Amino acid sequence: MKKLMTKVRNWISPKYWRNPPPRVAVVRLSGVIAERQGLKSGLCLTSLDPVLEQAFGLSKVKAVALCINSPGGSPVQSALIAKRIRALALEKKVPVYAFCEDVAASGGYWLAACADEIYADANSIIGSIGVVSGGFGFTGLIEKIGVERRMYTSGDQKAMLDPFSPEKPSDVKHLKSLQSEIHQNFKDMVRDRRGDKLNGTDKKLFSGAFWTGTASLELGLIDGLGDMHEILREKFGDKVVLKPFKASRSWRQGLFSSKAGDTLNTLSAEAVATIEDRLVWNQYGL
Repeated sequence: MKKLMTKVRNWISPKYWRNPPPRVAVVRLSGVIAERQGLKSGLCLTSLDPVLEQAFGLSKVKAVALCINSPGGSPVQSALIAKRIRALALEKKVPVYAFCEDVAASGGYWLAACADEIYADANSIIGSIGVVSGGFGFTGLIEKIGVERRMYTSGDQKAMLDPFSPEKPSDVKHLKSLQSEIHQNFKDMVRDRRGDKLNGTDKKLFSGAFWTGTASLELGLIDGLGDMHEILREKFGDKVVLKPFKASRSWRQGLFSSKAGDTLNTLSAEAVATIEDRLVWNQYGL
């Protein structure tokens, strides 16, 4: 109570208003990057755009801090979020600092790279600048249990990479060409943002490998080691005020206002999404 009263006295003091402490907006980017509906939300531009607008629009804001803990996900959403952050940073003339927690890999590093400076813990997982696609083939299984696959299409490649049909070399070649194009866009973005800070061959940096914070500092993927509070105090002083911004969560309203059948379908979709997310995190031993 005593501390609260002290804060109130400081806040109403004329001295406070004449020389207010520096303010930094903090936006948390945590989870798998994906556009989702229902209970389990992913990181996507739709949900983050209002949050970013508020953070960059904070009165007399000195900087925006991105607190990142993401194993990646959709390259499209990664690019959209990163572009929006850069556009707001340029429009408002506000520097952006990224602080990586457990992991900022793949699309998570894409988000970090949009910042002016990147910091991480010595044990953070950083990198994984690459593209991956995964799936299963069930042709042997359905043949064994006596199931016949029937597929009718208009267009020779409409059923490309169907998991219940034999894999075609031409389909794999097409998929790899798509991956190569997305990978090139990822590499171009990292080169554009990190520039001469990068310290390693393209073969190493863009192999899809990932490193600890200590190793990634040597490779020039980050700018320093330290936590958000430590670094921001060094930059703006001990009196810096951190103002958190986060997306509102209204999923409970959707859950209880929907029909029983819709709710069951939603819960089933959430279960699948949870498994998918767990697989993405497991790539980094987390």
